[in-house]
Amino acid sequence: MGFQDAVLTGLAPDGGLLVPETIPDVTAKLTGWEGLSFVALAREIVPLFVEDIALKDLEQLITDAYVNFTHPEIVPLTQVGDVTVMELFHGPTLAFKDVALQLLGQIFAYILGRTNKHMNILAATSGDTGSAAIAGMRGLSQVDIFVMYPRGRVSRLQELQMTTEVDGNVHCLAVEGSFDDCQNLMKTIFGDLAFKEKYSLGAANSVNWARVVAQIVYYSYASLKLGGDQPVSFCVPTGNFGNVFAGFIAKRMGFPIKQLILATNENDILAKFFDSGVYERGEVRYTVTPAMDIQVASNFERFLYYHMNCDPVALSEFMADFALSGRAELAAPLRSEDFLATAVDVDDTLSTIRKVYETSGYVADPHTAVGLAAAERFALDEPLVCLATAHPAKFPEAVNKAVGADVAHHPALDDLCDRESRTTNVPADVEAIKDVIRSLGR
Repeated sequence: MGFQDAVLTGLAPDGGLLVPETIPDVTAKLTGWEGLSFVALAREIVPLFVEDIALKDLEQLITDAYVNFTHPEIVPLTQVGDVTVMELFHGPTLAFKDVALQLLGQIFAYILGRTNKHMNILAATSGDTGSAAIAGMRGLSQVDIFVMYPRGRVSRLQELQMTTEVDGNVHCLAVEGSFDDCQNLMKTIFGDLAFKEKYSLGAANSVNWARVVAQIVYYSYASLKLGGDQPVSFCVPTGNFGNVFAGFIAKRMGFPIKQLILATNENDILAKFFDSGVYERGEVRYTVTPAMDIQVASNFERFLYYHMNCDPVALSEFMADFALSGRAELAAPLRSEDFLATAVDVDDTLSTIRKVYETSGYVADPHTAVGLAAAERFALDEPLVCLATAHPAKFPEAVNKAVGADVAHHPALDDLCDRESRTTNVPADVEAIKDVIRSLGR
């Protein structure tokens, strides 16, 4: 299908994910791109994956997507000790999800405006996707957005960012369960093709290919800024595998990237896989990094597709085994030149926040601290970039506890505490979610 159809489809009809037929090779273009700003580079990269939106229109959508970012560099680079931190939290909701979802909102509005269609966007969030998706789509007349999140399992400020939105097209659903329950509900509902078609369901999660495309840009940007004569490695706090997968694609495109350090919290299903080749679901552990409290990483099958030499049959068998038993294993030992992986527990997370603050004065949110802790475990010769995925003020309890002082503030978040909050409590039940969509969707 074309790019526009891929955006509207979100999750593929058979429950799988969409990938491009080919990955463009940009090696010959790198020298000419080295001095570009983030937005200018995005205007070069994103069109390589989009064949059915006029270039002039697409370039304007990209430009408009980043006008509400508060830093002129969009994703600034900051030196913290021996590591370069790339701050991805200068968008409207102070999280890395804004980089992709501000663009996805522009693309949805463009497509639906030209076709005069309405969509009901169904999203599952462990915290930041929900508010970022809402920020990208609030007030759009041709979109209603339904955001499921695990009740009591996101930070208070993350919940307020979602539930204090007043636009009538925003519907927040607090699900009695885990994020994995929310994600499974979403995939199950998308699997009901008749319901999906009748209610024009679309996806804002990273199952939507457009989100991955947007995230490729910041890996590309940092690698060109810092690479010089040698490639750059990245350390990525990882829960659902979408963020780090964008880095994997950027490397395959030819950008100077050596390795991707996959940093999980105590929900270490991915770290164990890259150590053993065994993908095995366990009980969700709730930590100070709620966006990573995930056992089933929805984007992981995209990596497996390439790892299995683009064999969809082998991939389908692997995923079917996992769906049936909660465990699947590669037929041959895992060998990946792209990934290193490790898991960081809560104690290491908090001690890293404290140590980084004491040694450099830098305040890291808990998810970023997972990345910084992981970065210390590998001796690499090349420049290392750690992705800062959220502003520390989104997690004040953990940050202030670790630092021993009240340092985690942001005026936009402080302002939320006095606003009225509205959400709908629902059980982790497919029909209950469908009933909400039936009653509130258009």
